[in-house]
Amino acid sequence: MDTKVDQPLPVVDASKGALLVLFLVTVIDMIGFGIVIPFLTYLVEDLTPASQEANIGIWVGILMTSYSAAQFLFSPFWGSLSDRIGRRPVLMVGLVGNTVFFTMFGLANTLVMALAARFLAGVFNGNLAVARAYIGDVSTPQQLATRMGLIGAAFGLGFTFGPFIGGELSDPASRWEFFVGTIFDSHPYLLPCAVASLLSVLSLLVAVRNLPESLPQEHRTQGERKSWAKGMVHTMRNTNSMLRSGSVSVVIWVSMLFIFGFTIMHAVFILYTQMSPADGGLAFSEADNGRVFAMIGVSGILTQGFLIGPLSRKIGTRRLIPLAIMVTGIGLVLIPYTQFENRWIHILLVGALISVGNGLFQPSSSSFLTRIAKTEGYELGVVMGAQESVGALSRILGPLTGGFVWVYTDARAWPLDYHTAFHLCGVLMILAALLSLRLPTLEDEEHEHPSGKDTSEE
Repeated sequence: MDTKVDQPLPVVDASKGALLVLFLVTVIDMIGFGIVIPFLTYLVEDLTPASQEANIGIWVGILMTSYSAAQFLFSPFWGSLSDRIGRRPVLMVGLVGNTVFFTMFGLANTLVMALAARFLAGVFNGNLAVARAYIGDVSTPQQLATRMGLIGAAFGLGFTFGPFIGGELSDPASRWEFFVGTIFDSHPYLLPCAVASLLSVLSLLVAVRNLPESLPQEHRTQGERKSWAKGMVHTMRNTNSMLRSGSVSVVIWVSMLFIFGFTIMHAVFILYTQMSPADGGLAFSEADNGRVFAMIGVSGILTQGFLIGPLSRKIGTRRLIPLAIMVTGIGLVLIPYTQFENRWIHILLVGALISVGNGLFQPSSSSFLTRIAKTEGYELGVVMGAQESVGALSRILGPLTGGFVWVYTDARAWPLDYHTAFHLCGVLMILAALLSLRLPTLEDEEHEHPSGKDTSEE
């Protein structure tokens, strides 16, 4: 493999306003992903004909998957387009698309309309790679890690506020008399979607004023345009190559199994919590579910802010990865064993396990992959692109798998009942943890004391 890295482009200085726009673009993307989680099952129930009620779980999985599928399919297109016409117009088109299709989803009165709106929202939110490219354009090597960390913080913030907004603002007419008899009464899930659209509009206004172009005309792609099909083929070839590339492939496969198991939960969590206590569920409302996911988001942010650094220094990233996977897996498996009488205590403890495990795994695996790629001489862009592609495929397969497993098991007797999908999450986490034991020990971790003190220079 050719590992020669192209010469870096001259760095264009970025204002604080430009970085704020990129932060907002990422936050809105994650709000768009997470805002539907608390109410999606209820929306599907409202729109599903009586003759199709048995397929509610499948429709939940399809709608959850459609967003990630669209992002996966169209990210190469937006990236290629931004190389030709610049980053700024692509990012702004994405914000316009968000505004339109978030609102369209809230107005959906059929499952087909909801699916179309969700897919198109994912299409226009497929420009996160462009945001990362913008940061690469305007950052020196010394600034890059910190500014990419800004994107990571935006992910956590968006995933925290998205479900919270979706839960708290769903069905407002049932809680606030002001909304009775309005469009928000006849379309109970429009208000959170309208808020997401408003945030997108505000970000667009900030972008118009504060987002300069980062890619000079002379550095834009010239000559023949690469078609979407060629871009996808190129992405698939790179991904296939990385999946067979020694230690790099191990990290990517571990990430794939982890994300697969984690996103199964996205489809089945609400299907479980909204069940009646007589059937083993928790009778949670949209707001209850939103609060749970907001708590998971906050706990994840705190984990990445205060816990991962000391733990990485103490036990090393390589040991931290399987530990994080197992903590997450235990939390996922315990979800359906929540007792109704103590449901909030149990679900918050389980949520803490999931969020801490995920908060430790995501940055640890990315950091470890980066270090291996540099150690073994791979192009970092190709490696991270492969990880993104595999992650996207896992986010597509996870909710779909969860929906199908739920439909075919929830009404049966134990062990093939509503516990089954969560048991599957645990199985995938065990496989990921076992595979992670094959990760190599990096040279700098070999010289660490158990306390985490680096003795390589003593």
